[in-house]
Amino acid sequence: MRSVLRRPDFRLLFVALVASMAAESVLLLALAVWVKDLTGSDGMAGATIFAIIAPMTLAPLVGWLVDRHRRRPFFVAANLGTAVLLSPLLAVHDRADVWVIYVVAALYGLSYITLSAVLSGLIRHLVPSDLLADANGVLQTVRQGLRLVGPLAGAGLYAAVGGWLLVALAMTGFLTAAGVVGLLRVTETVPSGADLRWPAELGAGLRHLAGEPALRRALLGYGLGSLVMGFTESLIFAYVDQGLRRDVAFVGVLVTVQGIGGLVGGLLSATVVRRAGEVGALAAGVTFFGPAALALAYPRLWLGVVALLLAGVSLPLTMVGLNTLVQRRTPAALLGRVAAASEALVSGPQALSIGTGAVLVGVVDYRLLFALVGVTTTAAGLYLWHGRRLTPPRAAPARIPAPRRPADPVDHGVVAATHRPRAR
Repeated sequence: MRSVLRRPDFRLLFVALVASMAAESVLLLALAVWVKDLTGSDGMAGATIFAIIAPMTLAPLVGWLVDRHRRRPFFVAANLGTAVLLSPLLAVHDRADVWVIYVVAALYGLSYITLSAVLSGLIRHLVPSDLLADANGVLQTVRQGLRLVGPLAGAGLYAAVGGWLLVALAMTGFLTAAGVVGLLRVTETVPSGADLRWPAELGAGLRHLAGEPALRRALLGYGLGSLVMGFTESLIFAYVDQGLRRDVAFVGVLVTVQGIGGLVGGLLSATVVRRAGEVGALAAGVTFFGPAALALAYPRLWLGVVALLLAGVSLPLTMVGLNTLVQRRTPAALLGRVAAASEALVSGPQALSIGTGAVLVGVVDYRLLFALVGVTTTAAGLYLWHGRRLTPPRAAPARIPAPRRPADPVDHGVVAATHRPRAR
């Protein structure tokens, strides 16, 4: 990871993304808490998360729009736009204003897809192909670190001083990201409009994902796992309450343990990609979730700690493997549409499984559901591992001095054939 951080252009992007990811991490949970505080309704609070996820259906349109513009100025404009769209939250005072939070949440979800799609292309433009896994690994490590403190900090700030300070801090983060990326000096050509005809090219990202063997297997396998992974968002509460016989606040301790595992996974992810290939890293991440879920079916605290550490390691491995695969197997002119489509194909099943898990946990023993998650994700991981040869391992990048000037605009390491965010 030190190799990619030696690059001045990537260091600027890294600083910008730390600012925007910090804003994102303090905002997401706080919006739901805000709605809960104003309405007293758990259902209305949960609808806030749905409002953020719903714009995923517009992913093909978002990707098409991203591919019509140069990456750096579009990234700057998208961050500025995100800061502006948050400003109506400053006018929220009582229950009658809850609709404002829902509208902003939906617009923020649209912004999230947009920023994820353009970021994938910007990283590809700035970083040579052999350092893409390192770049994605660095960003996932930071994201996992922020998950340890961001949501709780956001909820704490809201409880202490109200929503206005939270909104101001989030806006500052996105404005900072726009300003820092504005300092980048890169040469980009304007995409040719002839290749982006409306509406024929809207589905180009999906067609590419279906036609490229490694990407097709990656999304089928990860999609299968995602159909049950979201169950754990509700199951963890039953595990703490019914299994460990502890107060619900203990969930925060377990989330912290998972975050520590996420940091470890982020630091290891680039090495795993180089040694096992992108599909192999994705397979490892999905497979690790299997025994973690199976262990949680047996309520013992020490076993739960081990399981959540393993689950934490799995997330950055899956995201770095998938993001790097998308970047390496997609022509630059198509990357916005493919990144947006892959984000939607991953987030859609996850959203469905979160809702399904919330219903099932009330009628089915949580231990049986954890067992189902464990068996399904293990099967999905093995399916992915069987296809690991579609992306063979790569040698570690040579340790060469960082360039004094931004990376050449030539598309580094693009696979000559056809063709993730989260996460962003």
